[in-house]
Amino acid sequence: MPRTLVTGGAGFIGSHLAEALVAAGHQVHVLDDLSGGYQANVPEGARFTKGSIVDAATVESLFQGGKFDFVYHAAAYAAEGLSHFIRRHNYENNVLGSVNLINAAVNHGVKCFVFFSSIAVYGRGQLPMTEAMRPLPEDPYGIAKYAIELDLEAACQMFGMPYIIFRPHNVYGERQNLNDRFRNVVGIFCRQLLSGEPLCIFGDGLQTRAFTYICDIAGTLAAAVNAPSAYNRIFNIGSDVPVSVLDLARMMQQIAGDRSEIRHLPARHEVVHAFSSHAAIDEVFPNRPMTPLLEGLNRTYSWAKTQTLLPYSKPCPIEVPLKLPPHWA
Repeated sequence: MPRTLVTGGAGFIGSHLAEALVAAGHQVHVLDDLSGGYQANVPEGARFTKGSIVDAATVESLFQGGKFDFVYHAAAYAAEGLSHFIRRHNYENNVLGSVNLINAAVNHGVKCFVFFSSIAVYGRGQLPMTEAMRPLPEDPYGIAKYAIELDLEAACQMFGMPYIIFRPHNVYGERQNLNDRFRNVVGIFCRQLLSGEPLCIFGDGLQTRAFTYICDIAGTLAAAVNAPSAYNRIFNIGSDVPVSVLDLARMMQQIAGDRSEIRHLPARHEVVHAFSSHAAIDEVFPNRPMTPLLEGLNRTYSWAKTQTLLPYSKPCPIEVPLKLPPHWA
């Protein structure tokens, strides 16, 4: 039975991944600081340690005791737009914390390190985004993700540790955090509908994203370490169909039977259009499931209605208040 560490396994993507790994016969150990996840999300059959990847001593102790075969690194502070205003926090969590894991993985002979990057590494003007393109990230979050991609490649060349890098995009579904106003527009819309608030959109809403239902990718992610042809490669993973944020809001209104106002806020600095090609992953993992967006949103909203909404979680302190969107102040 392979021994597998999942960082961020109490969060949204990480908990679905941990669940899929348990079902596939892995002995799963979850590490999460619960800053954005909940211990209740950790699947039955997985061990749980509360701790931060930023704490090198915690990471080293976990590796000494766990003797892990595989590492899936899903922990991140994934507030892309906010990352401009929390640069130190972003790099401490998304770069230095990741480096702690890579150091431990190399020192303890991990067989494969699976890293969850982001299509934020591509920047703008490269459509559809393909893995052969030169990354040109435009925000600190994308820069951090790209830095770790490069570091994993260097660690492989120097020490021979295999890696797999996934670049998922705009993932939504059950267990996403409904109490965070800085990330995941589907979760934000669910909360606003349930609270009777306007659906808030930055700018005209014509920016496009390809929204990815979590259950369509969790199984592929879990199976990756069993596919030698995936080793030392980068894969976009997600939906093929771009949709405007404005159309997404209208779909959410339709699902909820709600005629809440759509409120347009001042545009923020962001990549306007972001969707990617999946030709590479289709070669290695053909016949991936692809849930229609309306169906996935229906499932997500049905789940959201069963949840107790908590006060918005407090973000880390803003480090650069200049040009901070008023809605976030």
